Amino acid sequence: MISYLEFISNFKKATEDAERDLSEITLIAVSKKKPPEAIKQVIELKHKSFGENQIQEVEKKWTDIRNNYKNLKLHFIGSIQSRKVKSIYDNCDTIHSLDRMKIVTLFNKIESEKKIFKEYFIQINTGNEPQKSGVKYTEAETFISECLYNNDLNIKGLMCLPPVDEPPHEHFLRLRDLGKKFNLPYLSMGMSADYAIALKCGATHIRIGTQIFGERT
Repeated sequence: MISYLEFISNFKKATEDAERDLSEITLIAVSKKKPPEAIKQVIELKHKSFGENQIQEVEKKWTDIRNNYKNLKLHFIGSIQSRKVKSIYDNCDTIHSLDRMKIVTLFNKIESEKKIFKEYFIQINTGNEPQKSGVKYTEAETFISECLYNNDLNIKGLMCLPPVDEPPHEHFLRLRDLGKKFNLPYLSMGMSADYAIALKCGATHIRIGTQIFGERT
């Protein structure tokens, strides 16, 4: 896949420009709305980390893929519905979008029963946008504290999606500063249009769809 190889070259350069170590960055290939054939092409190029935002799509595509390819990591990056928590837990390795205590409690209950421990991120709505998922930035510290100290989930970091009509830099710095305050090592931020900025702001997990798979139809 030419688009993938070209992107990897550009990504390595952006990582060097940001004075970051490539080994510290998880590049998530966001495969939402892409057919299994396209995903398998990227896997054949030795890529291991993928992201989806709809659990129905995960259920439809990924059982067969994971039966045929080992050591893949699947990241769930979409909004979480209460009734879908079990399926997300069963099918995904890392969850990037905790944003309600009810959801946190449900994952915590499942983990206490199954004893299989995932990695979690808290999604922060850094722009306090009413139409967007995530904990409002103005309420973030209280929510993060409650998550860290009142349950047993392995919360590793924070995630954000900056407003489309604002420069992302300020929002990435907000997320970075929150992460530092709570000693959280991971930051899931940066997509196809702004990943170079995110790298300079400390991103550890970059979510790329279009530049790897091409435009969605």
